[in-house]
Amino acid sequence: MTFKDFIKQYYPFILVLILISALAEYTVGAGLIPAFIIPQPSQVISLLVDQAGFIWEQSLITLQEVAVGLGISLVAGIGLGVLIYYSDWARRALYPFVLISQTIPTIALSPIFVMWFGYGMLTKVAVIFLFCFFPLVVSVYDGLSLTDADYLALFRNMQASPWQTFYRLEWQMALPSILSGIKLAVIYALMGATIGEWLGGNGGLGYYIRRMSSSLKADGVFAGILVLSLIGLILFGFVTLLERKQLAYLHQKGRK
Repeated sequence: MTFKDFIKQYYPFILVLILISALAEYTVGAGLIPAFIIPQPSQVISLLVDQAGFIWEQSLITLQEVAVGLGISLVAGIGLGVLIYYSDWARRALYPFVLISQTIPTIALSPIFVMWFGYGMLTKVAVIFLFCFFPLVVSVYDGLSLTDADYLALFRNMQASPWQTFYRLEWQMALPSILSGIKLAVIYALMGATIGEWLGGNGGLGYYIRRMSSSLKADGVFAGILVLSLIGLILFGFVTLLERKQLAYLHQKGRK
């Protein structure tokens, strides 16, 4: 998508964003809303410029946590999703634990993670894993379960090996569902990292937002939120681009 196409498709969002920013700039500047509740957008931009180096360092910490946590979640989530698809015993034994992990509030588990792992990266990775694991397992299992029975029968009649059936049929038919799960997991990973840093961290954007909040610096809080949103959009867009390229490749391959 070119910049021109982006503007053409999302100009309503851009217009609404400009209107909201202008309204906030005016109402706060006129004293109608206290600056410690909602800052002027110009103040947020000014702070981002002044503290660009420090915010960049905190962003790198958060991105490192996201990369590690998401990587572990992808391996474990996809692996378990495949396992419970092929094994009825594993599905009955392990799937309930996956569901239970989503019924426990993350806030309640975070102190336990701090006791187990301390205030370092492991705690944030554990929180990210808790956020990302469920959507990945479900997307893999549901995607594989949607494999067309007629195609499965065709592969059996052609005496395809289990690996050929999995890789050339089931995995490829499940890929749209899996990629959707990964897109969700990317956003959840960023949320998990931020929450982990907020609850017990000494670095990262969540820590930065907490520090600004405790000092009643609304411009710093909104600056941290803005950077997190931009990172989330970039990561989501990157996975979406990979999804389009992969599905286009499979479509082109299938036509040959």
